Amino acid sequence: MTDSTDPTGPQGEPDPAPGAEPPAFPQEKAPGCPFDPPPGYRRLQAEDPFAPATLPSGQRARVVTRHRDVRAVLDDPRFSADSSHPDFPRMFPRPVPQVLKGTFPRLDGAEHLRYRRMLARDFTGRRAEELRPRIEQIVDGRLDLMEAGGGPVDLMEALAYPVPSTVVCELLGVPAEDSPLFESRTRVLINGRSGPEEMMRAKDDILDHLEGVVAAKEKKPGDDLISRLLVEQVAPGLLDRAEVAIIAWLLLAAGHHTTATMIGTGTMLLLENPGQLAALRADPALIPGAVDELLRHQTAMQIGMNRIATADVTLGGETIHAGEGVVCQLATANRDADVFADPDRFDVTRTVRGHLAFGHGPHQCPGQSLARVELQVTLDRLFTRLPELRLAVPAADVPFWHHLFGIHGVKELPVTW
Repeated sequence: MTDSTDPTGPQGEPDPAPGAEPPAFPQEKAPGCPFDPPPGYRRLQAEDPFAPATLPSGQRARVVTRHRDVRAVLDDPRFSADSSHPDFPRMFPRPVPQVLKGTFPRLDGAEHLRYRRMLARDFTGRRAEELRPRIEQIVDGRLDLMEAGGGPVDLMEALAYPVPSTVVCELLGVPAEDSPLFESRTRVLINGRSGPEEMMRAKDDILDHLEGVVAAKEKKPGDDLISRLLVEQVAPGLLDRAEVAIIAWLLLAAGHHTTATMIGTGTMLLLENPGQLAALRADPALIPGAVDELLRHQTAMQIGMNRIATADVTLGGETIHAGEGVVCQLATANRDADVFADPDRFDVTRTVRGHLAFGHGPHQCPGQSLARVELQVTLDRLFTRLPELRLAVPAADVPFWHHLFGIHGVKELPVTW
């Protein structure tokens, strides 16, 4: 757990001398504490909430760690999400393809809003609830296979990845048998170790396949998002077919990896906190709130809400100048004691309001309602169907994602019952 009284700088080092190179970012987690953000971030939050840092790209940027400041940055149009800006803060130490460059998550203002409005009806809270019965069927189908095969299994491969992948494929109208292709190629794009050529090949494989799906939907439309975009946006000339394929790819990537990671991390966290798991089993009505507590406590997208200042902006008495990069540290903001009492404690009975696991402002994750329902259903059904579920390896041997895209969570989760 973090210690707010730690007098040292990031990673336990003393503060740098004036004029010295700012400390490296991101920091390493403390050994044996995979569920907690690096301890140095808590000191920054208390003492230097707009701390300068050196990114793996060699660029300098400000690391924003307080909840109120992260909200302010993400809500301020003077902080741009446009990664085509030459000084946009990048997390890679070497040149890699900017796979999101020019896509709607990297647009600002009215143009960004135009794309979000195209998708809004498919990602409302009401639509997510309409999908709940189908999500329950998908989860139960995967659990049937697990029970029939017996343990041990890697829960990520057996349940966590297939559930959200199947859901988003059905929402889009992508054939279910295509899901493994998208999962494998997406992991190439996000694992932080792929070379530029490998990343571009993975991106091209996904888009080529989706362009084929779009072409098939033109000939035989269905009751799905791709078909609707073709009718409502492509036919009147508001989008072209290639843009529909790109939108589908973005939703596929965003719609399965982070949710899958949260399913795995949530399962492990509950297994490691049997008192909290017992409270959920005793009162299933706690599950919706417990999911938001899980999202707060184990924020999957810990880095990634990077921005570039397009004007001088003063926040909390600190001026960030035009052209400066900003890294919003969501996980630390979600452990801010000014907002969440005893923030390092995981408590399924906590009433959670205002966490930033899905970001904030105009770029807040559009699929958050669907992700919540997927997590609620999966964790509820998993622990109901398999009450003797347990880790098949020591907790210290469970691998976590640690790469420069900043996704936090379980990578593999061997379990048995």
